[in-house]
Amino acid sequence: MNKAELVEKIHGMEEMSGGTKASAERVVSGVFDLIVSELKSGGEVSIAGFGTYLVKHRDARKARNPKTGETVNVPATKVPKFKAAKALKEAVK
Repeated sequence: MNKAELVEKIHGMEEMSGGTKASAERVVSGVFDLIVSELKSGGEVSIAGFGTYLVKHRDARKARNPKTGETVNVPATKVPKFKAAKALKEAVK
């Protein structure tokens, strides 16, 4: 499911979207924007029964270019992570 399909499904649930597809799209975009802004500021977003979005620090390391065999330095970076909650893991089984 992509973002457009998610908007369409929320639009189908009138009580959640307010009835219009535009309002459903604002809700979906708003949730995504809030998650991104919280992660940018170094925080985490925890949704009970669903999971936790957080930012992890990946240390600098040396890697090898498989095409040339040359060693390259990979700089340290931050990466987004998602840890699924137990309830979500159980629901998917």
